[in-house]
Amino acid sequence: MQDENGISFFGALWNGLVWFIQNIAEAFYNFGYAITHPQLWLDWSDKASIMRFVYYGGSVEFFFVVFTFFLVLTAIGVYYRNFMWAIVRGLEGFANTTGRFFAWAGLLMVIQQIIIVFMQRIFTRADMAFGFGIPLSKDISWYSEELKLYNAMVVCLCCTYTFVQGGHVRVDLIYAGISHRAKRVIDMLGSLLFMMPMAVLTWMYGWYFMWRHLIVPKPSASDTLDRLVAKSRALRWNVETIGFSPNGFNGYFLFKILLVAFAAMVFLHAIAFLYRSYLEYVEGPESTGKYLDKDSLGEGEEAYEGAH
Repeated sequence: MQDENGISFFGALWNGLVWFIQNIAEAFYNFGYAITHPQLWLDWSDKASIMRFVYYGGSVEFFFVVFTFFLVLTAIGVYYRNFMWAIVRGLEGFANTTGRFFAWAGLLMVIQQIIIVFMQRIFTRADMAFGFGIPLSKDISWYSEELKLYNAMVVCLCCTYTFVQGGHVRVDLIYAGISHRAKRVIDMLGSLLFMMPMAVLTWMYGWYFMWRHLIVPKPSASDTLDRLVAKSRALRWNVETIGFSPNGFNGYFLFKILLVAFAAMVFLHAIAFLYRSYLEYVEGPESTGKYLDKDSLGEGEEAYEGAH
């Protein structure tokens, strides 16, 4: 019995390893086929193309294409450090640019809240209208609930920007007292064991969660490609426009899109943080913060930077 259990365990382990290597090898073919046949998944006038896009966005094939691409970039970057630094600067620049833009949603949220208070308490209005020509006229409760969208933009799209700026709260028990190289090893392990898996899981759940509120028949993560293509015959757009209150905000499908965007940005920044940690490990303490584009509050405010 023990021998059979041992054989079955090692057999399963071997089969898993073969499956893993096979999927990496097939990733090159899948990627090449996808970019040479874009009409199969980008021609959204064809309902079957929409379902293929839905399937592949959360599929094992897509995961291994991304994973293989990451392995190739890592191999090149280990050999050419300047190439890896270019990736770090590009991904951190993307995080900074996106975060700096959508951080203005916080100011917009405050201004809109002030206007709502004035309209309710001073002018005693039940609705508001913004715009020129054909204005956006909604009940005040709609604008009140819309404030959550601005907050979601800040949380989802400024998360990696805050990471670059060193603004996330950290509980430091041993990190500050260890050596430079030990810190970089912890950072690399954190990227590989926490940031990347969390981002992948969020994407896998968020992808189908988003599409289930955009189209019918509702796709499922357990559906095969053939089943989804068969479902496409009855496909129609059914974008979620139901609010929590009769006159409340009804664009909650935007939160699902933000969830997917958040997962993608965290995964990309996990790569940037892994590469930066590796490069700082190899190049030594003098490379700490190299090419790091951090915001400044101005001369004399250095003590407050990283905590805003």
